[in-house]
Amino acid sequence: MTNQMIRSIKSLFHHKPRKLAFKISFSYFLVILITVGFSYLVLYQITTNSAQKKVNEASLQTITSIQANVDLMIENVNNYSKMIFSDPNLQSLLRQGNVYSNLQIQSKVSAYLYNLMQAVPVIDSVHIFDNSGHRFSVGTEELPNFTGVNLDDAPWYEQVVQNKGKYMLRLNGSGTFSEGDSDGNFVSFIRLIRDIDNTSRLGILVINIKDDAFVQAYSNLLRQNLLEIAILDENNEIIVADSAEDQSDAVFKEILATNKERLEQQFQQNRSGVLTMSLHSQEYTTSYVSGGENQWKFVSITPHNTTKSTNKSLVLLALILLVVNGTIFFLSSFIISRSIINPIHKLLRSMNRAQSGNFMKINLELNSYEFEQLYNGYNHMIEKIDQLLKHMMEEQKTIRKAELNALQSQIKPHFLYNTLDSVSSLAMSGLNEQVCELVEALGSYYRLSVSKGREVITVGEEIEMVRNYLKIQEVRYQDVFEAQFDVDKNSCQSPIPKLIIQPLVENSLYHGIRPSGTKGTIRISSRSTEGIVTITISDDGIGMSKEEIDEILNTERKGQIKSFGLWGTMERLRIFYGNKDCIHINSVPGKGTHITLTIPNGVDTSWEN
Repeated sequence: MTNQMIRSIKSLFHHKPRKLAFKISFSYFLVILITVGFSYLVLYQITTNSAQKKVNEASLQTITSIQANVDLMIENVNNYSKMIFSDPNLQSLLRQGNVYSNLQIQSKVSAYLYNLMQAVPVIDSVHIFDNSGHRFSVGTEELPNFTGVNLDDAPWYEQVVQNKGKYMLRLNGSGTFSEGDSDGNFVSFIRLIRDIDNTSRLGILVINIKDDAFVQAYSNLLRQNLLEIAILDENNEIIVADSAEDQSDAVFKEILATNKERLEQQFQQNRSGVLTMSLHSQEYTTSYVSGGENQWKFVSITPHNTTKSTNKSLVLLALILLVVNGTIFFLSSFIISRSIINPIHKLLRSMNRAQSGNFMKINLELNSYEFEQLYNGYNHMIEKIDQLLKHMMEEQKTIRKAELNALQSQIKPHFLYNTLDSVSSLAMSGLNEQVCELVEALGSYYRLSVSKGREVITVGEEIEMVRNYLKIQEVRYQDVFEAQFDVDKNSCQSPIPKLIIQPLVENSLYHGIRPSGTKGTIRISSRSTEGIVTITISDDGIGMSKEEIDEILNTERKGQIKSFGLWGTMERLRIFYGNKDCIHINSVPGKGTHITLTIPNGVDTSWEN
C-alpha cells in the first residue's frame, strides 16, 4: 500500500507535461496535511509558560531578598563611617587642617582604622582627605592608587558637598581610584567629615568596599537554577556579576552588554519585572528589581532550558514527531525544488548572463506546460535580441569609421597648408639649405603619417611625427619656442590613433606661445602604467580662462573658439574610444596650458585595418 502511494506521487511529478498550478497546489496540500501534527506544540507551550511563570516569581523573590541584604550591608557601612569620623583623634587631627601635621595622632588613627577593618571584613580600604586636599589612607592589603587629580576636580566632589553629610556611592570612585592590578570592582562610600562640636566641614571620608563583600551578602540566597546574579549601579555599570560556575561569567556579561539599551528602557518604565533576552540563539529569562535610595539594579538571568518539562514521554514524543515531520517536509521540499525551483534558477542565471552580452539559449528537459512555454518564448527573444545587437554593432562601427575618417581628412590639409606656407616663406628669403631641411622633415612626417594606410600607429611613431613637425616650425619661427621631450620607452609601443599629439602641439605654438610675444617652451612627455598610457603637452604661453576651456569642451563645431586642432582631437578621441573621458585641460591665463591625454593601452581590433 505504501509503495503504491509512493509510485503514485512520483507519477504525478514525472508525467509531463503537468500544469504548474496543479503541482504547486498538490505539493503544498501534502505539506499542510502532514504539518497539522505540529499542533501538539500548543499544549507544550502552555505547560512551558506555566513553569516559566513559577520560575519568574521565584527569581523576583530571590533578588528582592538580595536587595534587602545589600541595603543592610550598606547601612552597616554607614554606621561604621559614623564611628570613624567621630573618633576623637581623627577629629583633633583634621581640626589642625593637615592630616600630616601630627604623626603621633596620625599613628593612633591608623591603628584604630586598621583594627576596625580587621573586625569588619567588608571594608577594604579607608581614605581621609583634609580641607587642603591631603590624603591619608589605610588598607587591609595593597592600597588603591589615587589618580593624582586635585580633590576639587574629583567627579564626585561637588555632589558630596551638596549632600551636606549624606553619603553617596560610586563605582570605583568614579575613576578616581584604581585597585592596583586587581580585575575586580569596588564601591566607594563617600561622605563629608564634620566637626562634632560645631558641624563645620573638616574633610571627606572614602570607604572602599570590594565586590566580593556583596557576593558574600547574598551567597546563601543563591539557588542552583539561577545562571547569574548581577548588581548594577545608577549608571547601569556592573558592580558585581557572579554565578555558581565561573565559566558562565563571560556569558552573563555578554548578555548584559548586548541588551544594555533594552534593559535601561525597562528600568525606566518599571521598578521590577521580567523579560526575555537572547544570545547566540539561546534565550534567557531576565528578572530585575530597581529603585531604592541608591538607584541600584538587581538582575538575575535564567536559561530557558531550565523551565522545560521533565516529562520524558512528552520529550520522546516531540522528538519522534520532529524526525517524522522533518523527513516528510524535506522530501516534499526536495521534490518541489527539483520540479519548480531548479528551472527558475536556470532561467535567472541565463538572464544574468544576458546582461553581460552572453545571449545563450536554454536547453532543459521540462516537466510542466508553463515552463515549456516560458523557455520557448525566452529562447526566441534571446535569438532576436542577439541578431539585433549584432546588426547595430556593425552599423555603429561603420558610422564611427566614417566620422573618424572625415575628421582626419580635415586635419591633414590643415597641417599641410601651414607647412607649405613655411616652405614658401623660406624660399622667398633665399634660405635654400633650410628649405631642404624643411622639405626633408616634411617628407619624413608624411611617410609616418601615411603609415601604409593604417589608422592606428604606435606612440613612438606619433612622437617622431611631432619631432619632424617641430623641426619644421623651428626653421620658420627661430627663437620663438623651445621643444623638450620626456618619453618613457615602455610607452612607445602602445597603439594610438594617428595625428593625436601633433594638433595639440600646434595649438600650443599658435595659440599659446606666439601671442605671448616672448620665447616659450613646449614640453611633450609620455608614461605607461598598469594598462594606461598618459601623454602630456604643456606650454608656458598666454593660457586660457575657465570660461574659454568650458566653451571649447562644450562646443560642437561652432567655429572652434581656440583652434580646429584642439576640438578635432577631442572629437576623434571621443569617437575612437567610445565617449570615454580621455582629455583633460588645465590652464591659467598668463602662465600657460597643460593638456593630459589618458588612453587605454590597447584598441579595438576593428580599427587596426
